[in-house]
Amino acid sequence: MTERIGFIGLGNMGEPMTRNIAQAGFDLTVYDVDGERTARIAKEIGAKAAASPEDLGKASDIVVTMLPTGAIVRAVVLEQGLAQGLAPGSLIVDMSSSAPTTTVELGRTLAESGIGLIDAPVSGAVPRAKTGTLTIMAGTDDAAQLERARPVLQAMGEKIFPTGPLGTGHAMKALNNFSAAAGFAAASEALILGERFGLDPRTAVEIMNVSTGRNFSTEMTIPGEVLSGRFASGFALALLAKDVGIAAQLSRDLGADLPLVAQTDRWWDEALKAADGPADHTTAYRHWKAHADRE
Repeated sequence: MTERIGFIGLGNMGEPMTRNIAQAGFDLTVYDVDGERTARIAKEIGAKAAASPEDLGKASDIVVTMLPTGAIVRAVVLEQGLAQGLAPGSLIVDMSSSAPTTTVELGRTLAESGIGLIDAPVSGAVPRAKTGTLTIMAGTDDAAQLERARPVLQAMGEKIFPTGPLGTGHAMKALNNFSAAAGFAAASEALILGERFGLDPRTAVEIMNVSTGRNFSTEMTIPGEVLSGRFASGFALALLAKDVGIAAQLSRDLGADLPLVAQTDRWWDEALKAADGPADHTTAYRHWKAHADRE
């Protein structure tokens, strides 16, 4: 029997992901808190539109969630009716960036109703969501669940990495984004300091990219978004700050007390607090530059 797929969260990432699922031929039902958006996207991709999370659950065997935070995922699943709509034996695949401890707790709660949970966050941002070439980090306590979800995951991703027990996918996503955030901050500070001493930022980036200082930010984000003045990568400052915060909390929970993750958390939290409303994560560069210019 072909699995019926449900998808909740039709934002910048979720919309192109649903398009790829639909193109792969799955029986797809979608839902977003914005009803007009739900209806429009469902019509465009040939999917069914659900009126509520509970209705989506009733129409699905596997539900993918792509929501801003783990708290929202938990609310949708347990308070807004998704779990109530799902039959025993159903499976939820949480592709959001959530706190791993929260994911483990949610998995235990769902198991009492016979519902499985996989945490399967992604890397690759909007461009790779559109091309269906995301990297997916999948944590599960039951390898058979991952194999069951693999066909729909393959419609969205190019590389699927089993990471271990439930929660490890979300831990890996937070740690990856912490590393990326630290790299962006370090490269930004290097350029800000260099410019104050008279170095041209474009020359500095060009040199870094053929030297040991190169990273994803120097190769892609800083030239394409910062030096161009575009500041529109499609990844929100609030979301990256949240992910770094998850990594910092994990360090505290494990008693590691690692200094760089704590400092990186402070950097991004300060940039978020200084932002004037919703902002792209690359605008943190402007905050750090303005701070340096005040000194």
